[in-house]
Amino acid sequence: MPRRTPAVVLAAALTAASISLGGCGRGPASSTTTPLVEHGTVRIAESSETPSFDPYSAFGASQARYAYDSLVDTAPDGSLVTGLAASWHATSTTAAFTLRPGITCSDGTALTASAVARALTYADDPAHQLAGARTVLPNVPFTARADDRTGTVSATSAAPYPFLVRTIGLLPIVCPAGLDRPGALARTTEGTGPYVLTRYTPGGPYEFTVRDGYTWGPAGARTDAPGLPARLVLSVVPQTSTAANLLLTGGIEIAAVSGPDRARLTGRGLAATDVATVVGLTFFNQRPGRALADPAVRRALVAALDRQGLANVAVGGTGRPATDFGAEGAVCHADLADANLPSGDAAAALRAAGWTRTGGGPLAKDGRPLRLRLITSPDLGPTLPSVAELMAREWTALGARVEQVTESLPALVNAMYGTADFDVVVGSTPGLALPVGYVPFFSGPAPARGLDFAGVADPAYDALVAQALKEADTSGCATWHRAAAALFRAADALPIADGRSGVYGYRTTFATSFGGQLVPTSIRLHR
Repeated sequence: MPRRTPAVVLAAALTAASISLGGCGRGPASSTTTPLVEHGTVRIAESSETPSFDPYSAFGASQARYAYDSLVDTAPDGSLVTGLAASWHATSTTAAFTLRPGITCSDGTALTASAVARALTYADDPAHQLAGARTVLPNVPFTARADDRTGTVSATSAAPYPFLVRTIGLLPIVCPAGLDRPGALARTTEGTGPYVLTRYTPGGPYEFTVRDGYTWGPAGARTDAPGLPARLVLSVVPQTSTAANLLLTGGIEIAAVSGPDRARLTGRGLAATDVATVVGLTFFNQRPGRALADPAVRRALVAALDRQGLANVAVGGTGRPATDFGAEGAVCHADLADANLPSGDAAAALRAAGWTRTGGGPLAKDGRPLRLRLITSPDLGPTLPSVAELMAREWTALGARVEQVTESLPALVNAMYGTADFDVVVGSTPGLALPVGYVPFFSGPAPARGLDFAGVADPAYDALVAQALKEADTSGCATWHRAAAALFRAADALPIADGRSGVYGYRTTFATSFGGQLVPTSIRLHR
């Protein structure tokens, strides 16, 4: 029972899918041995400004961790730990959470089970078009109920959904004061989290101040822990090279850095977490009338590619071809690509499918040449145009006529979700933590009702997904693996490379969760 997806969610899903490269963060490794600083200030670099701190908006969702809690949390290794809930249990259609006692909102009011159920219901209401919430919640309707006597919140979905705890359980919970005045959430925070937004400046910086008496953080984390900063100041630093310079000179304490600038930070005594990523997931337009609607053509094009060469280009050095659609550390991640991707003689496969060449001309079938419009955008990653160029060379050598187009991000969005005028798109990389997150990209309605912009229609994948949806949490991983393998075999999509980025700290230690997200209660400032 998929829910209809409003246009605002499409845009948010594209942003989350194409720009936020997912991965798993590991604990810090640091040479910091100096004493802890009490009640200090930690400056954190952000790559872009935050127009709204509403945790259910497309912009505020990424900053919600500072001021809002969720029912459960994820540990650096991806396992679930306590959050607002002390315990939980789930099936494929229900999830129940028992709250810890003594939790209070930032305005001092007690958090009740009814307040949590209200927040879940508000965030799930399609009428509110809350893009940030939609990237967390399951894509099936659910009903939330509360029992204040036992402190229990339960959610029942209208159809089987295996990861209810890892979706509903990870939604930031807005307190009643925020739900009463949702418009104010852009500039104020109304949560139960360890920090409160105390200063907002358009374009940054943004300042958070620690809460006293907070004892219900991830796995019981507290704000009276030694070395926890009293203030966090988030400044906008768009350039990675500038962030690296500020780390080295002490101008900031924490920043995410990727690409060649990481080499400059190695061996400089900085704390660092390693974040796994996937670079350059490639989609093939299978809509009626497009050349790649023919699976034989898709398989041949994939077989013709030098995957190692593409991986080298994608990471700007010695790369590793991607093993799965998601990054290492994602739930149900596995090494699937090599065993399932098409291989063999691409030219012979095309001849067998009826494609021929005359002299030095292009491949043609029934008088129609094989033409491919290959698009990407440097806004999605600086190496992606070079990846597309190498693809174009290899497919041209095979006999295709390839038009390589480098677009701005808005133009790419329009091609994917508007005109559908593309055959291959490189760079929309859903760095998602759960395999169920990929389903709307590989099945279901096309825009504007859905996210299947490439027109993928794979009966084998659909059948396996239907089975996996009935299996609770990670017990269905084997089925999800078979579903992903079906996509590889049909050449429905191709991830290019497994990559790495990092989060670095000057005079700080910290932990990160999936995708390199800082865990605020883990930050410690040193002299």
